[in-house]
Amino acid sequence: MTRSPTVRHRRLGRELRRLREQADLSPEEAAHQLGWSRSKLNRVENARLLLGATDISNACDLYGVDSPGKAGLIQLGKDAGKRGWWTAYSDVFTGSYVALETEATAIRTWEPILVPGLLQNEDYAREIIRVARPELSESEVDRHVDARMARKINLLGTRAPTLHALIDEGALRRPVGSAGTMARQLNDILQVANWSNITFQVLPLAAGAHGGVEGAFSVLSFGDEDPDVGYTECPSGDVYVEAADQVRRLMLTFERLASMALSPEESAVLIAAVRSNHDLP
Repeated sequence: MTRSPTVRHRRLGRELRRLREQADLSPEEAAHQLGWSRSKLNRVENARLLLGATDISNACDLYGVDSPGKAGLIQLGKDAGKRGWWTAYSDVFTGSYVALETEATAIRTWEPILVPGLLQNEDYAREIIRVARPELSESEVDRHVDARMARKINLLGTRAPTLHALIDEGALRRPVGSAGTMARQLNDILQVANWSNITFQVLPLAAGAHGGVEGAFSVLSFGDEDPDVGYTECPSGDVYVEAADQVRRLMLTFERLASMALSPEESAVLIAAVRSNHDLP
């Protein structure tokens, strides 16, 4: 399991590496002059260690950064260490996925088993959490549901990311909770699928075998020059994919799945039809 840093943290590490290379200093030379170990420098530049203001200032002085540039990097370091809304749920969220999700400008997600977490309503989420985490008390389940609902706020407002969600038809037909639970969940999907920042497609069972059979995944994009991050989740923990070739593979898989899926309009028709099989009592 690997943990991924926040977007600002990654940006700081990448900029410090660029400045070191621009100053024509090898990693060994820079580490020696800064009084750091080679390991520390590597962790800084790969955003595995967040520096304090003094260390950032010292690095800027060594690399010949002017005062405005130094001030900007120190502020970037402070911003990278700020507490976000998700820290109030540190007992629920592990890793840095929610921090990355909150800063993303575009989210692509493939889900072959369940409704994607960002689109789950409270009743559906509660049933899923109860089954997936049977050791939780009822109050702990409530806490996890609250955290999942808080994530959905990210899809609202002028700075909301675009969300392109692909879901297997089987996830729509799989009963979760009561018939009423599923009916309400499908109704909610039909509503949010009309939002301008959301694209929802269903991969029909008739598509047969496909490249998404290995499991769910997401790819987060951030705009500017920040590289995309891939993410998968399994019972043993979170896995972040940051190597360019591996992220590219996830993107190609997503694009192939999207091309096999029904159009958003056709998907809405199918969801409405499936919804009738989970009709309210």
